[in-house]
Amino acid sequence: MSPTPTDASAPAPRVLVIDDETQIRRFLDISLRAQGYQVRQAATGQEGLQMAASEDMDLVILDIGLPDMEGHEVLEQLRQWSQVPVIMLTVRAGETEKVRALDNGANDYVTKPFGTQELMARVRALLRTRSVPTDGTPPVFDDGHLHVDLVRREVAIDGELVALTRKEYALLSLLLRNAGRVVTQPQILQEIWGPTHQHDTHYLRILVGKLRHKLGDSALDSRYLFTEPGVGLRFKG
Repeated sequence: MSPTPTDASAPAPRVLVIDDETQIRRFLDISLRAQGYQVRQAATGQEGLQMAASEDMDLVILDIGLPDMEGHEVLEQLRQWSQVPVIMLTVRAGETEKVRALDNGANDYVTKPFGTQELMARVRALLRTRSVPTDGTPPVFDDGHLHVDLVRREVAIDGELVALTRKEYALLSLLLRNAGRVVTQPQILQEIWGPTHQHDTHYLRILVGKLRHKLGDSALDSRYLFTEPGVGLRFKG
């Protein structure tokens, strides 16, 4: 379980604040440090993703309205490789925004303006219930030939960027996040095409073929994408 500020035997939890408002960042920095937390700040979504990838964060406080990208997009990219708890901040109080944030993987949602004590209570609650810091998947895979950056959403072969379609990237990302483990066909079909396509295995066969071609992989002599007949796929770097 993640440490709490009262646990003197463990390092203070690290909280990343991603918000473009200087006053909000300063206010949260003071409030969180007063409770014993370590704080990192980012003013843009991309800066926040880079910090989350390079440093081991215990919790992220993420504003929806950012200058370079929506907080929803930041959350979606973060969830490609990390399960760190996320509290969304926004001035949008509508139910639709809350549902969208929670569906995208947010753990909690706070509407501006908010009370300090309420926010700190939500932070403590998430840190108490968190048992695993991340899913353990490195945000970058690089074996000297294939390079995949799950933060930047970049794929390259021998230094040359490879243009993948959205579904091709989704498949590669899913398999890479589960490297060494078999991901079943129904799991892949549901995540990429939705619950109504769990039996459309021909979609998957076509997509795997296209992805293998772009990675220079081969079904007969595979380096990365291994087929477990009748079960699913496995990524092995």
